[in-house]
Amino acid sequence: MIDLRSDTVTLPTEEMRNAMATAVVGDDVMGEDPTVNQLEKMAADLAGMEASLFVASGTMGNLVSVLAHCDRGDEVVLGDKSHLYRGEAGGISVLGSVSFKPLQNQEDGTIDINQLFESISPDDFHFSKTKVIALENTQNHCGGAVLLPEYVEKVSNFTNKHGLLLHMDGARIFNAAVYLGLNLSTLLENVDSVSICLSKGLSAPVGSLVCGSDEFISKARRIRKMLGGGMRQAGIIAAAGIIALEKMVDRLSEDHINAKKLAVGLSKIPNIGIDIDQVQTNIIFFEIKEVSELKLASLLENKGVKIYPRKPKWRIVTHSGITSTDVDIVLDAFKKSMDALV
Repeated sequence: MIDLRSDTVTLPTEEMRNAMATAVVGDDVMGEDPTVNQLEKMAADLAGMEASLFVASGTMGNLVSVLAHCDRGDEVVLGDKSHLYRGEAGGISVLGSVSFKPLQNQEDGTIDINQLFESISPDDFHFSKTKVIALENTQNHCGGAVLLPEYVEKVSNFTNKHGLLLHMDGARIFNAAVYLGLNLSTLLENVDSVSICLSKGLSAPVGSLVCGSDEFISKARRIRKMLGGGMRQAGIIAAAGIIALEKMVDRLSEDHINAKKLAVGLSKIPNIGIDIDQVQTNIIFFEIKEVSELKLASLLENKGVKIYPRKPKWRIVTHSGITSTDVDIVLDAFKKSMDALV
């Protein structure tokens, strides 16, 4: 089965499995797991930040970051298509009493600078206190769009001027780094915190890393404990994360090439609407016209291709489990399935 639903379906490599089986472990809650400590130091160094914290998921990474930055009653300004707003069960509000202020994401993943600046609540006790601006790079629901360092710097200059904090949901930040040909630290030099996922394109089985200052990570560690996220012999899974950072970053360019090839092929099939130029990394959004989405998804699955029938646009995500040959198979399956339904 060729699974294009998400890059979260990636499987750990053989090298990861071997590293997990032989990992040296200790009690991480006590700070005594050498493999976790190694992973956290590696992540902090790559990000150009003082410290890092291993957490169970990207959702937990964003949650501990916001709660470490904010007090109850504070407010986070973010994009209306951001995962933090749309896909994390309202956690910062439910668990932290932190308000959302969503603003429209542009097609390129950015939030209009002027709108962003105007959204900051005045210093008035009638309003929530704006504390954090949260960006996402790459921007999932904008087709894996890459935020340019120049844009992030403009936002950072504003947050610094007004005493705000800038958090980056960097679930796929390495895709952005590979696309731009830049080091991770360059992309993150203007942010206060970042959450980086290991279990998407990097193919580790579980885990994310939160990076920031020593003081911030100390707060985040306490909040992780409150959320039940303190793990004991976590080196078993951290070992896969080390391999992910060492071996799986550069190959992300293959996913980008396969995504572009897939997008170009889909654009040639009647009744499929797609903007090829919008495909920068490993995520493709496209429209299906004049056919039943459910019937199409069923036909594709019968041909060995698994995709979510989303509305109003479908999403395809390439990853380490997808080859160029798989792309050819997918395109053939789409063409035959669409022909059968039109």
